[in-house]
Amino acid sequence: MRIAVVALSFSALFLCPVAGHAQEGDADAGATVFKKCATCHVVDKDQNKVGPSLQGIIGRTAGTHADFKYSQAMIDAGKGGLVWDEPTLHEYLRNPKAKIKGTKMVFPGLKKDDEIVNVIAYLKQHPK
Repeated sequence: MRIAVVALSFSALFLCPVAGHAQEGDADAGATVFKKCATCHVVDKDQNKVGPSLQGIIGRTAGTHADFKYSQAMIDAGKGGLVWDEPTLHEYLRNPKAKIKGTKMVFPGLKKDDEIVNVIAYLKQHPK
């Protein structure tokens, strides 16, 4: 019985195309999802709006984009080591206020995993 459980666990982890790996998204679909974000953010240039520019967000330490006035919670998250990678963005985009209590971002989050994965794929197309 134990061997069967181990074998199933192993196959689920290594044979499932999503388990244990970053899920690939559709950047074109992500561009459509990003329209929900575009009121406050830009991604194609280094320009702050109501929110900071998201150009080059992947790999950036939270709360560090120049000339943007972040909440103390976001600054503290960055000082605590929060760097925007795919898993962290996924969690934040699902529920920003749960990930960083005290964030100024009023957007409630994206509830569909495919939308989150797609918008992250779109963000990845805009390095600094």
